[in-house]
Amino acid sequence: MSQSVVPAVEEKQLDTSSTLTFEEYRFYQSNDDVKYELYKGKLIPLATATVLHIKICEYLVYKLQRYLAEYNLDLVVKTGLGVRTEENSSRVPDVVVCTQSLLEQAGARPGGGILDLDETPLLVIEVVTQDRRRDYITKRGEYQLANVPEYVIVDPTENRQRVRVMAFLEGDEIYTEVNYLPGEEMGSVVFPNLRLSVNEILDPPLVEGLIKAEQARLQELRHQTTTQRERADDEHQRTERLAAKLRELGVDPDAV
Repeated sequence: MSQSVVPAVEEKQLDTSSTLTFEEYRFYQSNDDVKYELYKGKLIPLATATVLHIKICEYLVYKLQRYLAEYNLDLVVKTGLGVRTEENSSRVPDVVVCTQSLLEQAGARPGGGILDLDETPLLVIEVVTQDRRRDYITKRGEYQLANVPEYVIVDPTENRQRVRVMAFLEGDEIYTEVNYLPGEEMGSVVFPNLRLSVNEILDPPLVEGLIKAEQARLQELRHQTTTQRERADDEHQRTERLAAKLRELGVDPDAV
């Protein structure tokens, strides 16, 4: 586990025929299947997700949803939700955690689902794709400037595997980062009781299998509860039969 602070630099923009305002981007409809982010008015295409990328995101959503439910937190975990970071910049993190009220505010507006500048999420997660610089440097600077409390980078790249957690420590105005490596457990500043295996994050099991195992445990628990109830009922019936027999013999069972 290591700590360091890295300055942010700007990302190279994609040359497009026009510059969009944030409002134009919210209503932008592309003529292809590519999803875009907005960086200083320029459209930035998002790479098509690999299967591993998809599995990592689904695993993190699953784990975070269970954590929020366990601690009864009025928060939501979403994919595909935009986060505006600057006047004419907006990102689409792989995973976003925010309050339910912020999600409803974003949903009440026409256009794309994007949290505005005054609607700061608690946590954003990016899974590294081909453009490492974008995730490690450019987006770090944007999320830090937007005062996102915690930014997590999951990097499954061979020979560079890590989970980097960046957060504001008390009184700080810049992120402090911690790298969690394979064999360790990832920690969180925003959710201090959250502990996740780095190995599982980088090579996650299928969420469908986790849900099946979860359901199997619930069924086993129900079975155990039913069995205990049946045993208690049987014991009660035996006690009642014994009491009735004693009364037939003229013995008060309560006095025995």
